[in-house]
Amino acid sequence: MTAPDPSTCSVEFRVRFDEAGPDGLLRTSSLLRYAQDLASVHSAERGFDRSWYAERGLAWLARTASAAILAPIAHGSSLAGTTRVVGERRVWARRRTDFHDRIGRLVARTHVDWVLLDARGAPTRIPLEFALAFGTPRATFPLGRVELGSPPAEARTIVFAVRPQELDPMDHVNNAVYVDWLEEAILYDGGTTAVRRTPRLARLEYARSAEPAAALSATVWPDEGDGWSYRLADETGNELLRARLERTGLGSAD
Repeated sequence: MTAPDPSTCSVEFRVRFDEAGPDGLLRTSSLLRYAQDLASVHSAERGFDRSWYAERGLAWLARTASAAILAPIAHGSSLAGTTRVVGERRVWARRRTDFHDRIGRLVARTHVDWVLLDARGAPTRIPLEFALAFGTPRATFPLGRVELGSPPAEARTIVFAVRPQELDPMDHVNNAVYVDWLEEAILYDGGTTAVRRTPRLARLEYARSAEPAAALSATVWPDEGDGWSYRLADETGNELLRARLERTGLGSAD
């Protein structure tokens, strides 16, 4: 019997009722939540569980993320998720997670660039033991970015507040919640087709964390490339997020 590859970790997920939208299909944010859960399972398997991080005052913070849904994924479907760390450089590392259906078809993929923070909240060098444990190569690609143009004068602006249920066990707004906010704004602006079509790709660049109960301002607008752009700021004008929802396939760094 072949020993499991320590550079990868696989888990099966079943799409629950509350993880699907009104069309009965998996929400984009649910896909990112699966990827986060799988990353934590892989980390714990390799000896880096939550207590390991707590003892050293370390934590991973999402810097950029992309979630591609390549085919319709219905409520009740079973997905096999497989994750691996595809590259690291000094203070950040990228995870790729592939999701296959029962017949082995690739139906979704995520990439997340994680920055390692110390107890002060400052980026810190990734310990050598990580590369050894996960078999991680040096990244040959740059940290992800999301470039946006200027919003048009008629762009819609939505004001809302961070809700308690949007905080995760780290007392942060979970990075998947930002995808819900992105798609909510697009729906409000009449972009139902863009939010529910396949294939689609959500790309997000997290600039700052939204604080609990913070008042936020989101600006959303359609663009010439049949996509949608989104910018999120706090009440003092600090930019928190730049994001796009696009009609596309796998994207870069496949």
